[in-house]
Amino acid sequence: MTYPCESSGLLLVDPYNDFLSEGGKLNGLAKPVADAVGTLDNLRRVLAAARKAGIQVFYVPHHRARPNDFKSWKHPSPYQLGASRAQVFAAGSWGGEWHPDFQPMEQDVMIQEHWGGSGFANTDLDYQLKQHGIQRVILIGMLANTCIESTGRFAAELGYHVTLVTDATAAFSSEAMHAAHELNGPTYAHAILSTEEVLAAIGE
Repeated sequence: MTYPCESSGLLLVDPYNDFLSEGGKLNGLAKPVADAVGTLDNLRRVLAAARKAGIQVFYVPHHRARPNDFKSWKHPSPYQLGASRAQVFAAGSWGGEWHPDFQPMEQDVMIQEHWGGSGFANTDLDYQLKQHGIQRVILIGMLANTCIESTGRFAAELGYHVTLVTDATAAFSSEAMHAAHELNGPTYAHAILSTEEVLAAIGE
């Protein structure tokens, strides 16, 4: 597996404090799996290696919650309603800020916030990838069975080569992680690799 820097992109999905930092609203739910696979350290390593290799980084952020976001919506999903009640990634809050280790750099591309699971739906992600000549995408971030999976599936449908990184993500249960990588991942992803395998492929 090779990842030419001119045609490969790293998609960093939802690196918010609410997911990744102690005290985050969702951190406690993800922490057992994240600690077991070394999510934080692996995210740091993949991001650093991608930048060193000259691979373009794209931040793929979830919508930052605001009160009454879905008050007049016809069909908000259960996940959207739950996140709204908890004000997950609330706009203007610490939880809606980037984890300190994943601050964007000037050369990174910031994608419009996604409202649901997919980083492509109702955003400029596909357009930005095409404008940057990207054909292969490496997905890291949160969560394996929601935004990572939805974004990866959408990418495959649009014709991109999709790589999942099994230990640079997390989920709220080991069963969800298993489903994301062992059951669902092989139906759309072209490569399902560990952090070590990705680092070797992009030339750490």
